[in-house]
Amino acid sequence: MYPGRDQGIRRIRARKDHRAYGMGLGIILLDDVYPGFPGDVRNASAYPFPIQYEIARDVDIHALVVAEDKSTCLEPVIRAARRLEQMGCRAIAAECGYFAYFQREVAASVSVPVFMSSLLQVPLAQQLIGPERVVGILMANAHYLSDRHLEAVGIRLGTNYVIGDAMSAGACEEFDHLWTNGRRTDPPAADYAKAGKEFLTVAADFFHQHPTMGAMVLECTGFPPFARALQHEIDIPIFSWGTLLDYAYSVVVHRDYYGHV
Repeated sequence: MYPGRDQGIRRIRARKDHRAYGMGLGIILLDDVYPGFPGDVRNASAYPFPIQYEIARDVDIHALVVAEDKSTCLEPVIRAARRLEQMGCRAIAAECGYFAYFQREVAASVSVPVFMSSLLQVPLAQQLIGPERVVGILMANAHYLSDRHLEAVGIRLGTNYVIGDAMSAGACEEFDHLWTNGRRTDPPAADYAKAGKEFLTVAADFFHQHPTMGAMVLECTGFPPFARALQHEIDIPIFSWGTLLDYAYSVVVHRDYYGHV
């Protein structure tokens, strides 16, 4: 179906200060050790485009999500973004929705598009469903969500969205085994079937609590492995890190069209 190469490539030239070519998305990882199922952003195997990872040194879950003072995170996050840009990545993303906190700063520090959080999709989802319905924002732990996280990705406070919490009540034990201090196993590990069942219960309950919900945005990078199953359950548009990364790649490496008339 596809030719051996892009026929539009007839002559190559260096891109300013870029070391590698044919790159796709650069993803900033937390400096934390835990696995991800296929579909999780830190698991590259399920994505159909090149991914280059870079660790934001000393920025772990506690520093990014829990700590009130996040100022120490900014420099290593920007440094990671710049390294990914220098490597040749076409766009930069991150692996946790709470990186939304630094969307504006990172976008200002590099010259490639920046997609720091799946929450960037909330304003789009709001426009798609109209003002009489709400977008459900399902957070891993909503306790740590601030107005700054929302405003940094273009969400107008008090508009047609509702916020749900997947993990605070201990309903997603398998996710706790991966991410939550004091509840992590040693080494961090999770069962796929159990994690999926727990997540689907919480997410479906969130949906049923809000009869006017017209779309759902999944904040956490660990949720996309179960997004399709959730959509089978509740049958509304689901936005996740998977949809964001697909979109990010499509706008920086636009597909060609092969067909006939």
